Amino acid sequence: MSLPTTPVSLPESLPERDHTVVWHPFTQMQTAPLPIPIVRGDGSVLHAADGTTYLDMISSWWVNLHGHAHPAIARRLAEQAHTLEHVIFAGFTHQPAVELAERLLTILPDKQAKVFYSDNGSTAVEVALKMAFQYWYNRNQPRRKVIALTDAYHGDTFGAMAVGGRSAFSAPFAPFLFDVDYLPTPVAGQEEETLALARQLFTSDVAAFIVEPLVQGSGGMIMYEPALLDELFRLAREQGILLIADEVMTGFGRTGKLFASHYLTEKADLMCLSKGLTGGTMALGVTTCTQAIYDAFLSDDRMKTLFHGHSFTANPLACSVALASMDLLLADETQQAIQRISANHSRFAETIAGHPRVSSIRQRGTLLAFDLNVGEQTSYFNHIRDHAYQFLLDRGVLMRPLGNVLYLMPPYCTTDEQLAYVHEQIMALLNSL
Repeated sequence: MSLPTTPVSLPESLPERDHTVVWHPFTQMQTAPLPIPIVRGDGSVLHAADGTTYLDMISSWWVNLHGHAHPAIARRLAEQAHTLEHVIFAGFTHQPAVELAERLLTILPDKQAKVFYSDNGSTAVEVALKMAFQYWYNRNQPRRKVIALTDAYHGDTFGAMAVGGRSAFSAPFAPFLFDVDYLPTPVAGQEEETLALARQLFTSDVAAFIVEPLVQGSGGMIMYEPALLDELFRLAREQGILLIADEVMTGFGRTGKLFASHYLTEKADLMCLSKGLTGGTMALGVTTCTQAIYDAFLSDDRMKTLFHGHSFTANPLACSVALASMDLLLADETQQAIQRISANHSRFAETIAGHPRVSSIRQRGTLLAFDLNVGEQTSYFNHIRDHAYQFLLDRGVLMRPLGNVLYLMPPYCTTDEQLAYVHEQIMALLNSL
């Protein structure tokens, strides 16, 4: 006997179907417009279902290095899918994971010796923090403090939130986050204040100092100089503090060098990678560490094991596309493109310098950012964000302002002609304000 059912009438359009069943990230679902359905990607261009095209100037949340649907990456993915899609990584291994680890260690800054795989940037940070805390625990010298920078963003899982700057995003969870001491970000004018406080806070009970080297992304593309970070790292080392470089966003050429840490003399003990690691094709995270940290976990005592893992640790598909992305990244053509885009940004920065609606222009490699002067303090919730986003989107340019901070982080395949069009639209926005 079957029970009577009430027919369900589903909306016809994909955006309406989406709105019926999907919860989107960083989105107030009650007031947000329906999402735009994207059906295809090609280089720096996203194609919507209605035929509209958008230039992806934020690399789809900073992950895409080489353009959408890159044929070399697609081929590597298809080949691997026909060979091995996944295998448990405890007690087993496979060629893509080993090769990727070997090759990563050759391009990372000195001292990195071991690769631990995870799924994304937040979990890469979680792993680094657990490694740092357990390093001291395993040595019977427990240290429980962490130092971070104000306005930092390291992810949305609990450990990553704890070491990020306290904000509206973490406010509901504040009672559950462990305490962290913060240094002011050493931007121009704050250098001495930061160094003075560092001399007070860097003590022998601090386990780790974590930073986004040279560029704080979600905090507003805040940029500071390598010399100051080198000095902070030196002060931390005097107390034996472990150094964590979160290069989830800054890695793989974004700052003009393969890694932001390559601008530094002092090198981190642990590094966190994700986003551009696979060229934006699949989810994959990596935490690397020095031999000394790894050795602290070697013991006949099983309780000194790093008890951390993910179901999809070192997924062969993700590792394979990461290898394909690395091939493209290291090619002369890509390295030249990085320098070309960096130079293009510099020229545009000169063009907008002095515009009454522009202040605090800053650049590091392929990252260009500036503040929109609209009479309000810089804030993620500045009302200009929605206006600027929609103004540019209506003109076929996808940018996602951080409050009143407008920034460019294009895929490396972006042409000078495409950048020229984007610059025209940005100028139109500035002149409309």
